[in-house]
Amino acid sequence: MSESHLEPFSPDCDLVSAVHPAANFNDRVDGGPIDVLLLHYTGMEDEDAAIKRLTIAESSVSCHYFVKLDGTLLQFVPEDKRAWHAGISAWHGVPDINSRSIGVEIANSGHDFGYPEFAAPQIETIKALAIDCGRRRHIPAERILAHSDVAPSRKQDPGEKFPWAELFRAGIGHYVEPAPITGGRFFQRGDAGAPIEAYQSMLALYGYSVEIDGLFGIATEQVTKAFQRHFRPALVDGIADSSTIDTLHRLLQALPKYR
Repeated sequence: MSESHLEPFSPDCDLVSAVHPAANFNDRVDGGPIDVLLLHYTGMEDEDAAIKRLTIAESSVSCHYFVKLDGTLLQFVPEDKRAWHAGISAWHGVPDINSRSIGVEIANSGHDFGYPEFAAPQIETIKALAIDCGRRRHIPAERILAHSDVAPSRKQDPGEKFPWAELFRAGIGHYVEPAPITGGRFFQRGDAGAPIEAYQSMLALYGYSVEIDGLFGIATEQVTKAFQRHFRPALVDGIADSSTIDTLHRLLQALPKYR
């Protein structure tokens, strides 16, 4: 699928400090809209090694933007090209998120290497980039997503330490204050019945890929964890407690009318 290595190009965003043309990219499929901003962490201990991996052909991956630890913004692939960052993924039943998204990799060693806090300069850069991309591409707030949202069975980035609430206070993304964790009734793996089907329907209505079969299996647990990482990060356990369900319900209520 790879084309020849990208020639130097002009950055799409004025915030970009340098362009590092990547090897892995192709044309976007079917000419659909670019309506998703997808955030990742690199999951590698070494920032320079992550930059190399995202730009060489042998890795079979790439992204549009890379946010360094000091907040410096690099661009690897032009926005009008399809970078290879999302993998097997879907949102609202639409697969091939790569063809309709802008992929942003954030330098962070991730869960496998201690999972540090995101640096303040990185978050400021992400805020500015998200506002810029949102204005230029008309990306809806509810389609600023985590990699784990669109690939819950495979990914957990950028994870529960990513400050989605801080971004929302800056006018970025879709968020509600999570409901307090108070115990009470909950659903977990092995449960079945109409209440599980209703819960799965709510997840699917928001956008998550989950089969509505009334069975709380491993797939529903994985989607629940993905939801919690983004919207109820205080406890990521895959159990649909009252806090998780109430937060999901209020997010659905807060969606724009056109949804």
